[in-house]
Amino acid sequence: WQTACRERGYAFPGLQRGPAEARCSEGLPKIRTSIFSFRIKLMAEGELKDMEQFFDDLSDSFSGTEPEVHKTSVVGLFLRHMILAYSKLSFSQVFKLYTALQQYFQNGEKKTVEDADMELTNREEGERKMEKEELDVSIREEEVSCSGPLSQKQAEFFLSQQASLLKNDETKALTPASLQKELNNLLKFNPDFAEAHYLSYLNNLRVQDVFSSTHSLLHYFDRLILTGAESKSNGEEGYGRSLRYAALNLAALHCRFGHYQQAELALQEAIRIAQESNDHVCLQHCLSWLYVLGQKRSDSYVLLEHSVKKAVHFGLPYLASLGIQSLVQQRAFAGKTANKLMDALKDSDLLHWKHSLSELIDISIAQKTAIWRLYGRSTMALQQAQMLLSMNSLESVNAGVQQNNTESFAVALCHLAELHAEQGCFAAASEVLKHLKERFPPNSQHAQLWMLCDQKIQFDRAMNDGKYHLADSLVTGITALNSIEGVYRKAIVLQAQNQMSEAHKLLQKLLIHCQKIRNTEMVISVLLSVAELYWRSSSPTIALPVLLQALALSKEYRLQYLASETVLNLAFAQLILGIPEQALSLLHMAIEPILADGAVLDKGRAMFLVAKCQVASAASYDPLKKAEALEAAIENLNEAKNYFAKVDCKEQIRDVVYFQARLYHTLGKTQERNRCAMLFRQLHQELPSHGVPLINHL
Repeated sequence: WQTACRERGYAFPGLQRGPAEARCSEGLPKIRTSIFSFRIKLMAEGELKDMEQFFDDLSDSFSGTEPEVHKTSVVGLFLRHMILAYSKLSFSQVFKLYTALQQYFQNGEKKTVEDADMELTNREEGERKMEKEELDVSIREEEVSCSGPLSQKQAEFFLSQQASLLKNDETKALTPASLQKELNNLLKFNPDFAEAHYLSYLNNLRVQDVFSSTHSLLHYFDRLILTGAESKSNGEEGYGRSLRYAALNLAALHCRFGHYQQAELALQEAIRIAQESNDHVCLQHCLSWLYVLGQKRSDSYVLLEHSVKKAVHFGLPYLASLGIQSLVQQRAFAGKTANKLMDALKDSDLLHWKHSLSELIDISIAQKTAIWRLYGRSTMALQQAQMLLSMNSLESVNAGVQQNNTESFAVALCHLAELHAEQGCFAAASEVLKHLKERFPPNSQHAQLWMLCDQKIQFDRAMNDGKYHLADSLVTGITALNSIEGVYRKAIVLQAQNQMSEAHKLLQKLLIHCQKIRNTEMVISVLLSVAELYWRSSSPTIALPVLLQALALSKEYRLQYLASETVLNLAFAQLILGIPEQALSLLHMAIEPILADGAVLDKGRAMFLVAKCQVASAASYDPLKKAEALEAAIENLNEAKNYFAKVDCKEQIRDVVYFQARLYHTLGKTQERNRCAMLFRQLHQELPSHGVPLINHL
């Protein structure tokens, strides 16, 4: 009976298999009596009431002055566990137990008949039977997998293990299809298993399945309410708690998939129920999600500050820390100074270490990495990213599971890959991306981060190499992952292909959209591209107001690197307008941050522009001073060429050697001039100029 119950998933907690039980199980075939077999047969071939009568008789075994079984004996404990487990079953579960008992009895009868037949059949008939069974394996595969469900404790352990893996190390969890198959098997034998529905919800989120995830989430809370899992312990309060947290989770789900109107409706329902129940914790979660839904509004910071104060008041460190992180992020986009932001993050770090919130420590460091990159401090960003990677490699969560498959870890690695690519270390960037692909397979929830990073790096390399057709083919993938970034890259490709009118239309639409959603960083980048489009169309005077607007924005929001890049473009515009002296004075303001924290390509562009300004300024010098200025310009051109060579930017190298050849010709250095001219010819044949004057390239 115990074996039959275990095979059908009805385990009896507290009953452990010791040496005595092992000896009993070895002798079980010898002591199996006809009475026990008769009782099993009576129940299996009879009706449901026969099984109910069996459990009633078991209860009577403990009654009387001299009971047949003592309650404290091994057999008595086992019988009491069995009666208790049976009493907790619902009607549908009792019927399933009775059906399982019938199937168990029938399988035993069939096995006895088969054993007798096997003794009478010969070897050839046995081989034919084995061949037939092999043919039927694929047909009965699902039935076999469903015939032996896990016990309650085994199922709970399986669910908790998979949930922990999905959170901390998704690669070690079952694949979405395999996990869903196992969950379906569990739910087939116990449809009211609420935790299985919730894990199904998490599993469907991995593959971005909106319908199935919503379906599983609603089923989870339905089962939670119907089974009375919370109302038994909390009374009517448990019932209401399930309802309000169901609405809250539904709001979070809709928000994740971008269904903001549905999310707002669900959130209003959660707030209404939480207010009726006076549940301050639930209201705090609702307040946090209200900020998420309305963070594009100008007054959202007031809501966020109120949320942080309330979370601290009610002793919710996790929510308080998340609120501080969101507040820091908002202040960063609003242009607050870095020292104030880092002080705020320091206060949140104290909360993390005090309450051992390791996950939030990772998020804080990843946010510091992003803030330093936003402000143009690549060295500090690199340091923070490496700090996060070092911390995550030290401590395991449990059972060898490293907590390095979280979103913060993926963000840090993506920053690391982009920083290496900016410095021309493409091999190192490829290694980082390879590691990302291993850690976050394409079907994982954070895979989109490295996919976008990989596409952007490939796009930049194709543009540097002059392969505009290849860059254009990558735009589709970038747009699928980030529509704003994809439109911006498409405009860059059109501009490089000398399709100025199409690029201008696209940039103007993107500019209006980014101003509407307050994406200041992209607004400045678009303004710089528009200015470049104007001077490449021989209209540098029109570019000046656009550049001044970009400079004002970058100064207001303290985006130092974008401000330096804007000053670089202003200096180039002044050079085109014929005032190289002022261009040189501007360059002295902008070149230091670029050389310290800039990308290799921008360093090369800056040194190339310095050389151009030096040559233009030397036009009015006396011959001796002019020769010195030209020599200095050639040195700067050599440095620029080395920078461009690191990122394999052949188009810019072609412009540099063309300019060097002109300078060597002016200085009368024929051998150096011929060498540069030959290199220019080779590159010019490989990269046609598209009809744009070479001197007008920045």
